[in-house]
Amino acid sequence: MFARLTRFAPPAAGRPRWAVRLLDGCLWLALAVPLTAAFDGVSAMRTWTAALGVPLLAVAVAVSRKWPLVALAVPVALGLATSRDLFTFEYTAALAVLAYLAGVRLERARAPLWFFAGVAVVSLPLSAVVVRNMWPWFTAVLTLLFNIVLPWLLGRYRRQYAALVRSGWQLAERLEHEQQAVADRTRLRERARIAGDMHDSLGHELALLTLRAGALEVDPRLAPDQRAAVGELRAAAGTAAEHLRDVIGVLRTDDRAEPSRVPADDSVEALVARARSAGLAVSLRRDGAVEAGEGTMPVMGGRAVYRVVQEGLTNAAKHAPGAPVDVRLTGDGRRLEVTVTNAAPPPGTAPVPVPGPGGSGLVGLDERVRLAGGELRAGPTPEGGFEVAARLPTTGRAPVRGPGGQASWSRSQRELAAARQQVRRRLVQTVTVPAALFTGLLLLMGIFALISPSWSVLDRGAYERIRTGDAREAVEARLPFFSMDVPPDGTPEPPPGHTCRYYHIRPYADDVAYQLCFADGRLASKGVVHRRDRPSPG
Repeated sequence: MFARLTRFAPPAAGRPRWAVRLLDGCLWLALAVPLTAAFDGVSAMRTWTAALGVPLLAVAVAVSRKWPLVALAVPVALGLATSRDLFTFEYTAALAVLAYLAGVRLERARAPLWFFAGVAVVSLPLSAVVVRNMWPWFTAVLTLLFNIVLPWLLGRYRRQYAALVRSGWQLAERLEHEQQAVADRTRLRERARIAGDMHDSLGHELALLTLRAGALEVDPRLAPDQRAAVGELRAAAGTAAEHLRDVIGVLRTDDRAEPSRVPADDSVEALVARARSAGLAVSLRRDGAVEAGEGTMPVMGGRAVYRVVQEGLTNAAKHAPGAPVDVRLTGDGRRLEVTVTNAAPPPGTAPVPVPGPGGSGLVGLDERVRLAGGELRAGPTPEGGFEVAARLPTTGRAPVRGPGGQASWSRSQRELAAARQQVRRRLVQTVTVPAALFTGLLLLMGIFALISPSWSVLDRGAYERIRTGDAREAVEARLPFFSMDVPPDGTPEPPPGHTCRYYHIRPYADDVAYQLCFADGRLASKGVVHRRDRPSPG
């Protein structure tokens, strides 16, 4: 689900085509303005590269929405063609802007990472083989890191942040629908609570009324017309129970309803007394610290005790008329156990037909006991009777025992948490990745700075064997692979058309160096340059 929410829409979505083209045109003009600095006539190669870069940047901007990496490759190639170290004023803005747009418009990071690695690998031989100096490569990697990778990471973060905002609005809209659903479920739960009240209270009273009427109907002391009237009364009570079951069937839509309310003046003793007056043989026993437990018992637990006793007496009146019923309350100060046990019906005694709400009493009672933090068990006894028992906590706020264990986050919470975590990860990457790469590059540069002077020392004998006019290939075969990164301070610029290289006379001596200048494929001049001195003839 989160992947669907974070699918980034194209930036041009919802905009007319002419507006998109206008924005692209303005972007192209802004990126092409720095190229005018190359038309100063200093370097013909630089001028031609800039002239070719103007239309190529237009192509890059045009394809940047569909192929962001292709667009980014254009200024990278132009920058490497202009300078081996990739750091050029002409393409600095183009590299940063197109890298940022690539981060915003590309969903996956694998292709850009491979591209960055490829740029670093390609620039290595350009520095090591072409100019025989590693420092341009270090500069190219630094430029890649801060001028390309960092803007790309900022674009990735911007993309993820926009996805988080969009997810938040979608979740807010979903929350409005969920609030409406919560209101509907609240109404349904209230209806289910009313159904539970009717089942627990009216159903119990109707069962006792039917039981009394059944006992009177077979009383020989009554006249036939009186017994007929009592029979009509019993039938009317049964019909009322049937109607009650129909009403409960309409109201009950959720078995997991809130606990029903018990009258404040009702108690287990009053409940047992009414059952005795209806003809049930009920005994009530209290063992242990029952009074202390009932005094500190939570309200939910007290209601659950009442309903357990009520349900047990109702079941006994329905299914075992004439059988003795034992109600026992046992407490230890922390828990209260209530047990309602009825013996087997007397031989030859058929259960009194009591139509009424059935099948959901024990289910609702189990839910009520569970919400009070207790446990319910119900089943037949070895003697042929039936027992309903519950164990409930009497101190503190009891934890609700749920069938699913610990509560889990909702779907919306999981999605929003995943979006926030991903945005935090992108922010950490934006800061730590460039810092780690920069630290590693500085370490590598430091190591190279320590050992490179010994790799760029030209032997004096080899220097003396080199003659002016020798072919460049023959001269380079006698030279060290690496040259000095910069000549000694004060060294004049080479003449136009000349390319000069500098080599150490001895390791770590930066004040004096050999100078070899090439022109037209041959060695044009050689000499020794000193700091702030002119080259001496070779």
